[in-house]
Amino acid sequence: MRLTPRTVRLVDGDAERVVPAEQVAAGDVLRVLPGETVPVDGVITEGRTSINQAVMTGESLPVDKGPGDEVCSGTVNQFGAFDMRAVKVGEDSSLQRMIRLVQSADAGKARIVGMADRWATWIVAGALVSAAATWLVTGEILRAVTILVVFCPCALVLATPTAIMAAIGNATRNGVLVREGDALERLARADTVAFDKTGTLTRGRPGVRGVHSALPDRDGPALLALAAAAESRSEHPLGRAVVAACPEHGAPESFRMLPGRGVEAVVDGRRVLAGNPALLAENGICPSPDDERAAARQRAEGCTLVHLAEDGRYAGFIALADELRDDAADTVRAIRAAGVRAALLTGDHEEAARHVAATLRLDDVRASCLPEDKLRWIEKREREGRRVCMIGDGINDAPALKRAFVGVAMGGLGSDIAVEAADMALVRDDIRRLPHILLLSRRMMRVIGINLTFSLALNFAAILLAMAGLLSPVPGALIHNAGSVLVIVHSALLLRWHEKNV
Repeated sequence: MRLTPRTVRLVDGDAERVVPAEQVAAGDVLRVLPGETVPVDGVITEGRTSINQAVMTGESLPVDKGPGDEVCSGTVNQFGAFDMRAVKVGEDSSLQRMIRLVQSADAGKARIVGMADRWATWIVAGALVSAAATWLVTGEILRAVTILVVFCPCALVLATPTAIMAAIGNATRNGVLVREGDALERLARADTVAFDKTGTLTRGRPGVRGVHSALPDRDGPALLALAAAAESRSEHPLGRAVVAACPEHGAPESFRMLPGRGVEAVVDGRRVLAGNPALLAENGICPSPDDERAAARQRAEGCTLVHLAEDGRYAGFIALADELRDDAADTVRAIRAAGVRAALLTGDHEEAARHVAATLRLDDVRASCLPEDKLRWIEKREREGRRVCMIGDGINDAPALKRAFVGVAMGGLGSDIAVEAADMALVRDDIRRLPHILLLSRRMMRVIGINLTFSLALNFAAILLAMAGLLSPVPGALIHNAGSVLVIVHSALLLRWHEKNV
């Protein structure tokens, strides 16, 4: 809700005035300056810019926009000022719809009731009846008293919470904050893990994937240095990534930012253009068929291209992509080895999503997902009987994190809203912990099962021995307390458990 602008710039003819956001009506023309949040859904009527849509789609890179393009509320205007016509306002805007999704997504999540508490109630009732019946049949009050001593289901009641607390302690030591008490119990039953891409499987920032030079007198490193010099004053994430890839670069004699297209600079007396194909087309510059084919191959691998021209000649391109985390492949491999399906839900474009899915061997992939698309995918899987664990980091993931059977947020780079909506948070954004926490939850359920079985068997055996007169109150008390101690010790072993194959 804090992302919603309180005031907007309303354009009325040649005049501009600031009015409260709630006064905007469909059809009004608004002006959005660089750095401001888009207040409502609408269509750009004048101006070019780059929009950071991470709030709504999770895309790692800003998207160039111009007249006729749609913009959504909550997204951020990064560079150029533009005018827009309001289309969806108030409660109909994208940001308000997402707020309602987060508020309502939790409604269908089931809460697991502890089996031990239900069983303990019946055991107490059964033991009281057994004690009374034994006294009436045998006439020996000592047998009835022994039953009352041994029947109290302390070990049974301790079986579940001690294992859960020990597992939570183990998770905390491994950098996983468990925010919901029954989250581990639910995670043990999950059969599908759905990953967000940007900031979860990837680092959330672009890096140079490759350099293609179209000039015979300039190789790849020289072209990268030329591009870095031209982009050195750029604030665009792609420009900063190019500069970061070539720390030793020159400085431009002149520089001009062209919102929505790229930059124009003079480097060592040469006029350099760096940007998208539209910028080159405006200046009458076209790549050759061979260069087009090379660019198409990079785009098919999910790369974003910065095209370059030098003194009116096409010079080549820099291919950039959001970098996969070093441990992403091992993490997905371990999750699949545990018998869990792995899926990708991302707001990024189809080529980038397919490339990541192929690289990591994911079972399912959905690209260009808005928050409600992720929500619908999870609901569909639940209707099919699957239990989905959603892992994400952004505001756009919050509805899915809350609606999923289990939600895991990236606690470091992730947004506060995503962490608040999730059941668990990876404190250090270390996705290598995911297989460990998945197997730990299953181990915890096995420990709980052993504890319950042992507790029930011990209680019933002690009651039968007491009814038969083979157990007196003092040994019965010792057996009763020994059972509780054994359950606690068995649960405590979870604190230091670690699967060797994780």
